[in-house]
Amino acid sequence: MTASDTSTASWKQDIFEVLKEGNIEQVTYVPDAGHAHVIAKAHADPGMKAVVLTTEEEGVAVNTGAWLGGQRAALLMQSSGVGNCVNMFSLLHSCRIPFLTLITMRGEYAEFNAWQTPMSKATETCLQLMGFRVLRVTEPGEVREVVSAALDAAFEAGEQVAVLISQRLIGRKKWIKD
Repeated sequence: MTASDTSTASWKQDIFEVLKEGNIEQVTYVPDAGHAHVIAKAHADPGMKAVVLTTEEEGVAVNTGAWLGGQRAALLMQSSGVGNCVNMFSLLHSCRIPFLTLITMRGEYAEFNAWQTPMSKATETCLQLMGFRVLRVTEPGEVREVVSAALDAAFEAGEQVAVLISQRLIGRKKWIKD
C-alpha cells in the first residue's frame, strides 16, 4: 500500500466513523466506487442498515421515513444523481426534515467522461436553490471535521446538508479494458 493509498483509506474510514459516532442507522446508496468503502462497512456493521437504491430520489423518501421512524440516515450518491432528486428535495424543505447526503463529485478534476460534466457544474447551485447547506471537502485531513459538522447541522439544527467530496480527493477514474 502506498502513502496515497493509506491516505485514501484513512479519509474514507473517517467518513464511516463519523456516521457511526453520529448514530446513523441507515445508509442509502446507488452503488458508486467513491463510496465503496463506506458502503462495505455499513453492510458489515450490525448497527447499520445499508439500503441499495435503484435511483437516488428513492433515498430521499427512505431517509425521510427513517427520520419519521426515529432513525438517522445518510444518502450516499454521485453528483450525477443530484439531478434525479431535485423534485423530491422539495419534500425535505416543506416538511422540515433533517437530511444528510454525501456526494462524490464527477465532472471535475481530470474527468474522462463528458456526460459527467454538465451535472457537476450544476450540483452545488441545484442544492443551494433547494435550500441545502453545502459543504465541500478537498483534502483528506478536513474530511472528519466537515462530515461531523454536516451531521450536526442536519440532525441537531434540523437542516438539509450536502457534503461534496471533490473528484481530486477521490482520485482519477479511468476506464479499464479487459
